[in-house]
Amino acid sequence: MIPPVQYHYGKFPPKNIDWLRLIPLIGPANAALARYDGTLAAIPNPSILLAPLTTQEAVLSSKIEGTQATMGEVLEFEAEGGSNDLPQQKKADINEVLNYRKAMRHAEGLLNTLPLCQRVIKEAHRVLLADVRGHSAARGEYRKVPNWIGPPGCSIEEARFVPISAEHLQEAMGKWENFIHAQMPDRLAQLAVLHAELEALHPFLDGNGRLGRMFIPLFLHTAGLIRAPMFYISAYFERERAEYYARLAAVSSDEDWTGWCEFFLKAVIDQAEENQRKAASILKLYEDKKRQLVDLTHSQYAIHALDFFFSRPVFNATEFTSAKDIPAATAKRILVLLRDSGMLKTIREAKGRRPAVYAFLELIDVAEGRVSR
Repeated sequence: MIPPVQYHYGKFPPKNIDWLRLIPLIGPANAALARYDGTLAAIPNPSILLAPLTTQEAVLSSKIEGTQATMGEVLEFEAEGGSNDLPQQKKADINEVLNYRKAMRHAEGLLNTLPLCQRVIKEAHRVLLADVRGHSAARGEYRKVPNWIGPPGCSIEEARFVPISAEHLQEAMGKWENFIHAQMPDRLAQLAVLHAELEALHPFLDGNGRLGRMFIPLFLHTAGLIRAPMFYISAYFERERAEYYARLAAVSSDEDWTGWCEFFLKAVIDQAEENQRKAASILKLYEDKKRQLVDLTHSQYAIHALDFFFSRPVFNATEFTSAKDIPAATAKRILVLLRDSGMLKTIREAKGRRPAVYAFLELIDVAEGRVSR
């Protein structure tokens, strides 16, 4: 039996990063991120227009941990207010995705008054595990017992990785927090180190992987590298899952911080370019539909309606007709027009007291990368 990799005691912060190996990636990674941030600057209301990408990130980050919910399932479940028709396992997966999104919003709000620190991380964890599997696992509190990473139900001897012991965890998290505000030759390489260390410390009983990935856009924003904490990296990690875990493990087994940083910088380049393409496609779709809605509805509320569809690409009719910015009669007329024009697809017909559910499929396709406009 191969013994598990043990946490790298006394090896953080790293002193052996080979900057010459990283230089060919540092420039392109920062340039790609700057181009993406330029696209963010061109979007008038990114929290609305990029809401589908935020949901997709929550789906993919949770998928790395084993959930099986799709973006469409999450949005439809939300539109229906929770479905009793789904298996319990599927509901649990969807609720984990929804909590990821809530935790991200909560952390973003905290950053209005707090620096990026342990308190923000703990608060995000508290929201992440609310009323889901693992919710009893000391929400918002560092573990006081050992944990390990490996196949479900395995013993510590059968584990792949054993994080830092609970008795040394608090001190290690203090060092990690200090390193957030330390000076390093490159902020993206610094973020790579911070992410790897947080994953290696595994400070909570559950939710560590998701929290570590959530930390990435929060750091990018507080470091001034992007104007909003809207960076979506989990698609690369999910696609390259085997190497992702192998590179993280090699930090502890071989002190290979440089190899991990190389992998991380490649992920930033790849996802900055992908995020830019998707954000630009969403902005183009918004501008196209703005003209279409104005011409079709001849309504002063057309833009309010469009913003609603972008923030909730799957929704029930009552949500829309109750929207505060649009009179109910006007909202009903707009729904009929857009359904008949084909912009909105009926997912579920109205029945009894259950309102109809509609989907803005073009937007979902762009967010999931199925089309490029």
